[in-house]
Amino acid sequence: MSWLDRLSEGLSRTRERFTEQLNVIFDRGPALDEDFWESLEESLILADFGGPATIDIIDQLQDTAQRLALPDGYAVYDYLSETIADMFTSVETDPFELNPVCVLFVGINGSGKTTTVGKLAKDLTDNGRSVMLGSADTFRAAAIEQLDVWATRAQVPVIKRERGADPASVSFEVVEKAESSGANAVLIDTAGRLHTSEDLMRELQKVVNVTRKRAEQFKNADASPRELPVKVVLVLDATTGQNGLQQAREFNKALELDGIVVTKLDGTAKGGIAVAVSHELKLPILRIGVGETIEDLKPFEPLDFANALIGRKQK
Repeated sequence: MSWLDRLSEGLSRTRERFTEQLNVIFDRGPALDEDFWESLEESLILADFGGPATIDIIDQLQDTAQRLALPDGYAVYDYLSETIADMFTSVETDPFELNPVCVLFVGINGSGKTTTVGKLAKDLTDNGRSVMLGSADTFRAAAIEQLDVWATRAQVPVIKRERGADPASVSFEVVEKAESSGANAVLIDTAGRLHTSEDLMRELQKVVNVTRKRAEQFKNADASPRELPVKVVLVLDATTGQNGLQQAREFNKALELDGIVVTKLDGTAKGGIAVAVSHELKLPILRIGVGETIEDLKPFEPLDFANALIGRKQK
């Protein structure tokens, strides 16, 4: 199965719910009147596109309809996927393509951080990168074991300590070991944090700060200075819908995120949350996950996503 087929299948629940709403609109008649625009706006909101993105989508479509003298709602629909794609913040630099790079993965428990780290480790290794993993989730024993499984699968080293160890010190050691081994892609799994807990978020800030300070001293094997950028990526469970948007707001406020990985899109009718988060927070979606296998986590392409979301190819 191709990636586009996987994506379409993964977004089927969101698409079915969204197209049901659209069918109701067209059953009432496709005239571009106030009822049409209000109903389309409601459909976008129900698919978890969020208020700001929905308003901008409607505004852009109304402008297109007026500028091109579109005759009816069917003609507007032809421009919907392109307009949705325009709402996403573009990726200026993909952190996973930087060489070298250290990426810290953050998010709440159950968002899919550890699995995402493992899948990316395998993908980067398959593409010739020297990968090292860090298990800074020292509170959940299963996370360490799970990361071990992925490390074995990708045939990469994983740095870990006993349960309850200081996660900041683990991250420090990971960067240190990466420096001595020559690893050029360092992926660190952190413990799940409730975005509503100020204490836990402060502890996560400490992990990020300690990692960045050690990265500033990163050197090549010949002891020459070597830049090691540290990026912070939020792993967001799409099934959380608008609560996921609030999570993203709080993590971004505390950590100044560099991007987002959206997981579990295959398990939700709320796929529009990817649009809401990227648009409101001006953050790029770096990867999306639509299943359990390695092949189900891929780089994000806005127009492919939008086409799969509404079930119609762009003109």
